[in-house]
Parts: sequence; structure tokens; C-alpha cells
Amino acid sequence: MAENIWDKFLTERDRQVFEAAGYGARGGFGRRPALLVVDVNYGFVGDKPEPILESIKRWMNSCGEDGWKAVAVIKKLIAVARTKGIPVIYTTGVRRDDGWDQGAWAFKNTRVRKDYLGLKPNKLKSNVIVPEIAPGPKDIVIGKQKPSAFYGTPLQSYLTHLQCDSVLVTGTTTSGCVRATAVDAFSANYHVTVIEDACADRSQVSHAINLCDLNAKYADVVGSAEVMEYIRKLADGLFELPKGDPNVGREFSLSNPPAMDAAQ
Repeated sequence: MAENIWDKFLTERDRQVFEAAGYGARGGFGRRPALLVVDVNYGFVGDKPEPILESIKRWMNSCGEDGWKAVAVIKKLIAVARTKGIPVIYTTGVRRDDGWDQGAWAFKNTRVRKDYLGLKPNKLKSNVIVPEIAPGPKDIVIGKQKPSAFYGTPLQSYLTHLQCDSVLVTGTTTSGCVRATAVDAFSANYHVTVIEDACADRSQVSHAINLCDLNAKYADVVGSAEVMEYIRKLADGLFELPKGDPNVGREFSLSNPPAMDAAQ
């Protein structure tokens, strides 16, 4: 049996409890999935692959090189999903240029008010979706302000419109927005799959333990190879996707003007 990424962190008691309590059963894929790409932007992976301790000097939330490993996997998943006509839905953060709407994010981090927007020295917005996986004309892009992709957004309405019964969750960070999105999807009775190698976190321990907990109670945590095989076997023409908008996601791209300095 293949070892899970979280196995090395579990005590023998933990293993016995999970088994005795019945946690970790396989929930299974749905019949009509959407691929969710949660917050894979400069703010959470940086503007280039580099060690995390270098990246967070400029991007306070960066997952560093682990984030870019996930980007490479997500790129493959998106290609397979688009080929099959499966909905691809992106999220990324939205903020006023003056940072007024940071809200509770400022309670727990000393750099939020100065650095969140992705300012000095690069002048790039942190919510720019990395160009390597830029949204396509038939994809859907949602701006959000809180961890869950569902909170205060039209995501669930879009999933209903598409008649989705399941979500395939990728993105950053595993312990934050990915987890919150997966739990809310579970709460709405969707089949939830979290794609292990398509997620990343700043903390290696948080990444592993949150995947463990999600797999125990809320989602199936599986690898991208299995998910791509599942997508390829789905029937063609399941979804009536948008006809195509060449400007989709433009406000979260490099073509959008950079953020002003929050200190100005």
C-alpha cells in the first residue's frame, strides 16, 4: 500500500482511532465534476520559482518552490479538463488598492497592510493568476475576499447552473483556502476530491496534516494521475460551457495596471 504524505506524522494511536472510528472511507468521484483552481497567483506562489525564504521577502504568502511544483501539475489538469469540456473555475483575491477591505486578514499578520497587494520592489499585483495557467475564454474566474471559494461569491450558483455534482480542488494554500473550499463543498453535499500534488502550502507540516484531516472526513485526497485518468473516461459533451470571452480574467492578469503603493 502506498504511503500517504501524512503517515510519518501520525502516532500509532492516531492510526488506531481512524480505523476504529471508520474515518477515511473512499467517497468516490462524481459524474459531473468541475475543476477548481484556488488562488494560484503571484501572492501565493511568487512571480518565479525560488526557495520559499527568498520568495516571502517579496510575497508574504508565497509557498515558494512547492507552489510552482503544484503549478506544473495544475497546468496538466487544466489541459485535460479543457480537452474533455469539463468546467475550469479559478478564484483569486480582490482588494481595493488602498487595502481598506483587508478586514480580519490584518488581525493575524503584521505585513498585511503594507505587503499584501504585492508592491515593492516589483509593483505586481499579488492577485495576478500566474500566466503559466492563465484562464482561457471558456473558463470562469471568480474574485473572493475570504478563504473559501464559496463565501460571498457566486460559485455555488455557477455549479448549480452547470449541474455539477462534484468538485476537483487544486491550489493554495492547502491549510487555508483549499481546505475552506473543500469543507464548504462538502457542506453543500458535493463529492469532493482534493488533488494532493496540485496543492501547496507554506508549511510542510500544515500541508500534510490538513490533507490527512480532509481525507479522513471531507474529501478524497488523491494524486493527479488518477484524476486525469478519471476525466479522460468521462463522456464527451457533458457540459454547456460559456461560448467564450477573450477578456475573461483580464482584471487578474499582467495586462491589468499594477497596484498603487498602499503606503502612498
